[in-house]
Amino acid sequence: MQLWLIPFFPLAGFLINGIFGRRFSKSLVNTVAVGSVLLSFLWVLKTISAMGDLNTPHVEHYFTWIQSGAINIGCDFLVDRLTIVMLLVVTGIGSLIHIYSIGYMSHEGGYYRFFAYLNLFMFFMLVLVLGASFLLLFVGWEGVGLCSYLLIGFYFDKKFATDAGNKAFIVNRIGDFGFSLAMFYIFKNFGSLDFDKVFQQAASAPEWVLTTIGLLLMVGACGKSAQIPLYVWLPDAMAGPTPVSALIHAATMVTAGVYMTARSWVIFTHAPGAMDVIAVVGIATAFLAATIGLAQNDIKKVFAYSTVSQLGYMFVGIGSGAFSAGVYHLVTHAFFKALLFLGAGSVIHALSGEQDMRNMGGLRKKIPITFWTMVCAWVAISGVPPFSGFFSKDAILLAAYGHSPAIYWIGVVTAGMTAFYVSRAMFMTFFGSYRGKAHPHESPAVMWVPLAVLAALSLVGGWLFPIPEFLKGIFPAFEEAENHMLMYISVFAGFAGIGLAYLMYVVKPGMADSLAQTFKAPYQLIYNKYFVDEIYDATVVRPVVGGSRIVLWKGVDAGLIDGIVNGVGARCRDVGSLLRLLQSGNIRGYATWVLFGSVALILAMGLYGGLPR
Repeated sequence: MQLWLIPFFPLAGFLINGIFGRRFSKSLVNTVAVGSVLLSFLWVLKTISAMGDLNTPHVEHYFTWIQSGAINIGCDFLVDRLTIVMLLVVTGIGSLIHIYSIGYMSHEGGYYRFFAYLNLFMFFMLVLVLGASFLLLFVGWEGVGLCSYLLIGFYFDKKFATDAGNKAFIVNRIGDFGFSLAMFYIFKNFGSLDFDKVFQQAASAPEWVLTTIGLLLMVGACGKSAQIPLYVWLPDAMAGPTPVSALIHAATMVTAGVYMTARSWVIFTHAPGAMDVIAVVGIATAFLAATIGLAQNDIKKVFAYSTVSQLGYMFVGIGSGAFSAGVYHLVTHAFFKALLFLGAGSVIHALSGEQDMRNMGGLRKKIPITFWTMVCAWVAISGVPPFSGFFSKDAILLAAYGHSPAIYWIGVVTAGMTAFYVSRAMFMTFFGSYRGKAHPHESPAVMWVPLAVLAALSLVGGWLFPIPEFLKGIFPAFEEAENHMLMYISVFAGFAGIGLAYLMYVVKPGMADSLAQTFKAPYQLIYNKYFVDEIYDATVVRPVVGGSRIVLWKGVDAGLIDGIVNGVGARCRDVGSLLRLLQSGNIRGYATWVLFGSVALILAMGLYGGLPR
């Protein structure tokens, strides 16, 4: 089936545009970048049709990568039903984002460089998804981390962008260290990193071993998929171009942690303690991020915290044992979150770079295509039936109720807050009167056509792609007792959030400011994001930077290393200064020194044994 061609096409696009793109026209850069991803998408479809029996995993071995003693790790690609779902999301949504980027980035500098980075991002994500071992998955894992750094800091001449790129890179390294420890521990206990060999032995391994591995894997997932306490990089990732936000938040990087934990379901199902931790971390992250989203005014920041919250939902599904429900929400979230970010980009494009919703308003008549497509994402993420988010969100909440009713109720409150802050963003952006100074204009077709496709998927994707049914052969059967009352409660929470936002931002526009003044302390707390960044800065960043300057720079570098090197140089210089006095350039002086030296030598020889015969 030549699975290697799936990631090869984007890699080729990266190399061609990266090496020669400076000399290409924009149309040629577009052809290479978009064409490579579309070819990858088409090859995924060809692979699916060629597999025949989707219940039988297909593995292709290319070469032995590492061979040393008992270590035998091959470069192998794997395709099964879970891989198929991820490949379609990555290449399908990724293709739409590439097409959208043609219009959004048309007036930006570094055009070829941007598309080269996008292609490289796709390559590494596809390697991550296709890898048949933890180590090959880790190669893609590290690769998407690198690409996120390059794309978040794309505007490298702006300090806020480079700071955001550095933050994403450093925070992810913390999570990656946990993932690395997990791989070492997996190899120590199972003698392999191949999925099939590890999972065959996992069922008979001691529970404490699997719990340790599961918790370390979750540390990695917390970094990549922005969960407490490593979520802080994701909101700052908005410093990159908007298509980057859509790619990271919807189709690629942040889904990696969810995919990895779902792929490792055999380990987690035999480590209930680790699954409990995942569920608690997921629901805590979902709730915390949703509260922060209530008070943000940057349209991209609202959707960024929404991503953190929705990822928390996915981990609630994983931690509750409903792995297929977690992956289901991953897919539907890719539809409506890509649409929300690309729609936000269309709004920003229409307003010449404005991102503050307080300077928007009344745009539904000025950019109607953007408005109506974003409405589709709005109802989907709010859990309005029968749109896509309703199906996946309720599948997770139903599983959560079976695992822990407390998690279910927190999830319901979070669903209501989700509907509220997304509705707030829509009302502030598209309703009321226009409060800005720019002259709004609709985006070109190359931007709104991808929006239209995503709008359709946001509306019908939930029932058009029944992911839990498709993944039945992968994950253990999960019995979901039908409980219509639980569904009605979660749907009501969504409508309540929409209604409250309508009351506060359309019917009584001054009500929100009045409440903010009345409850000033809690409002300032969530507006300032619980001061988490400031706490990290005070407890981690400043001590590390200050300690590094005092101990490593002034103590080790300047004091010890420079002291030794410069000290040796200074002593040599001093000795040389003394010896230099012997060099006068006067021949008679030199002859005199030779004479005195000869006499001194003769006397010494006489004193210590006499002259030679």
